[in-house]
Amino acid sequence: MTTLYLILLTYVQAPEEVAAHLEEHRAYLRRMYAEDHFIVSGPRIPAEGGVILARAASEDDVRALIRMDPFSQRSIAQYQVIAFDALWNASQFAPFLEPPARLAPDEG
Repeated sequence: MTTLYLILLTYVQAPEEVAAHLEEHRAYLRRMYAEDHFIVSGPRIPAEGGVILARAASEDDVRALIRMDPFSQRSIAQYQVIAFDALWNASQFAPFLEPPARLAPDEG
């Protein structure tokens, strides 16, 4: 069984502030995908924040990943982390349930 993490972002700054740092946030997302931490993400509807599905070895690792997000560093969003055990999945989703790597000490 694999534990996955649903990360809900809620913007706490004005839309202009979000837009001003959006490209930095997208670069962070690209890095997290390249490092195999994130599975899927996107804006909430209506555009009051975002949603990320992540895999990590622990909730502490997820919170360390969040601290790397420019939106977190600039207090643009608040984050809620919901951990859940992935008991059921579509067969195409199985590769995402492989055990995640732990963060290196210098990453967290």
